[in-house]
Amino acid sequence: MKIQIWSDYVCPFCMLAEGPLEEAIEGLDVEIEWKPFELRPHPEPTLRPEDDYLPAVWQRAVYPMARRLGVDITLPTVSPQPHTRLAFEGYQYAAEHGRGTEYTRRMFRAFFQEDQDLGEPDVLTALAREIGLDADEFRAALDNGTYRAKHQEALREAAAHRVHAVPTIIVGDTRIEGVPRPGQLRKAILDAQADQEIVYGAACGIDGGC
Repeated sequence: MKIQIWSDYVCPFCMLAEGPLEEAIEGLDVEIEWKPFELRPHPEPTLRPEDDYLPAVWQRAVYPMARRLGVDITLPTVSPQPHTRLAFEGYQYAAEHGRGTEYTRRMFRAFFQEDQDLGEPDVLTALAREIGLDADEFRAALDNGTYRAKHQEALREAAAHRVHAVPTIIVGDTRIEGVPRPGQLRKAILDAQADQEIVYGAACGIDGGC
């Protein structure tokens, strides 16, 4: 059973979704696949933490939820916030080398706990090295745009699934937008697993055979 999660590295609610996700899948045989979605693709301007909007959202929604979930998270001071295309190209490299989930989690922590600029190739390369990726290969892939086409293909997939907000989670026929309730997500997983066990298309013929 696969759970697909569309996220952006500058979305605090995507990081906050990790805890409920882990709680929901405990003891279940599932595969988590993080999928890219750029909230503000280049050349659209990104948000600035010194403006009124971000502090207001964090005080109203992010910090209260983080306290309830027990997550250490802080509004980054990086200004303006980074575009995430390059970081997502790095994700494609990481995923190809079996480190997609580790890479995603490291990006969240780097931005929301360490105030690192995910738009900087040097920062991305250092983070990739930390999770066991070949730093030289990773940096060359960023510099050469090796995974640019693959990232664009991933964005087209997001559009095909009508993803407009993150996190968006799809499991089976169930779609959840926003930080999920663990019980809600677990039920969706169990329902999807049960659905997979049903042999749809089975039939009996007029000769008595089934």
